[in-house]
Amino acid sequence: MNKKIISNNEAEISWFAPICNGDDKFLGDHDSLYRSSWENGSKIVLKADKLGFRNILCPSSYQVGQDTLTFASAIAPLTKQINLLTAIRCGELHPPMLARSIATLDHILKGRLTLNIISSDLPGTKLSSEKRYQRSKEVIEILKQGWNEEFINYKGEFYSFNLSSDPVKPYQQNGGPLLYFGGYSPPGVELCAEHCDVYLMWPETIPKLKAHIENLITKSNKKYNREIQFGLRAHVIVRETENQAKDYANKLISHLEIERGNEIRNRALDSESLGVSLQSQMRNDSDKDFFVEENLWTGIGLARSGCGAAIVGDPDQVYKKIKKYMEIGIKSFILSGYPHYSELDLFSKYVLPRIQTFSFPEVMNRVPKTTPFTPLGNGKRI
Repeated sequence: MNKKIISNNEAEISWFAPICNGDDKFLGDHDSLYRSSWENGSKIVLKADKLGFRNILCPSSYQVGQDTLTFASAIAPLTKQINLLTAIRCGELHPPMLARSIATLDHILKGRLTLNIISSDLPGTKLSSEKRYQRSKEVIEILKQGWNEEFINYKGEFYSFNLSSDPVKPYQQNGGPLLYFGGYSPPGVELCAEHCDVYLMWPETIPKLKAHIENLITKSNKKYNREIQFGLRAHVIVRETENQAKDYANKLISHLEIERGNEIRNRALDSESLGVSLQSQMRNDSDKDFFVEENLWTGIGLARSGCGAAIVGDPDQVYKKIKKYMEIGIKSFILSGYPHYSELDLFSKYVLPRIQTFSFPEVMNRVPKTTPFTPLGNGKRI
């Protein structure tokens, strides 16, 4: 794959669209003002697009809120330069029709589509980790056949097809949309090493993140002769001073009752995954103020499943923390804050202008360069 060289101060900086009932002012105390609606979700995406964020995660979950593909299709023509990191839950849709939906969305976006591969259980079902990842593997291989070959000729444990691929060709003809993927169990790591482009991690201490990266590099390079990139999904709280940031972090959980937090975490479809257990262990290892290492606060995980930590500090501290992650090989950041709209403004004011930004589809030559990219900040398009 012909890729451009990424400098030490360049990263893909992305935001998060809380379209699955994931926004609030106080964690554990839901305010209908922040409900997951088209109005709230689209407002955040359009703001991130205007401010110069390069990608935005549109998650998938069986929660009150928006259907991911429907939401992405509706917001796509309203955006100008941001990519949509659209989550697909493998097994939800008939794979050829999923491929057709993806191709349609990619053409609407003119190649500004990336995909977040989700392998958790479907609502109301239960499969072993091995079976779930086998199903995801088959879905990915079917999609790649459709994108890159003349026929989908596939026989697997879950799916068997012999179809023309003409109806599912995406806008991105050089390999199709990039696949972002997160998973910590051995089958998940194996699938990522074989097929994904960007491996997404949740926050952990620097040594543990380095260990995950080294494991994936070894497996993807030696076993599959592939090179993958690395990303971090994290929350962020940045204020003019460190004390203001820490005060706001404590304010976020000031209305939280422990039992309510447990209920919120346990209702998620991934609540029993290895990744979630690692987030819980990290929180158990943190100090009395929920800091597990410098500027990494785990209190946010008291009231949500999945990503359970935030980068907390003043602008210099947050920037330096991101730089430390970049130094160990992380080049993609999917950030969020509570409430998402206001925290989006604060991060773009205090930190974003200090980072040169790019888009992985451009770096990996998936889409042609068209109009110049002009973010509100010092980022650049390469």
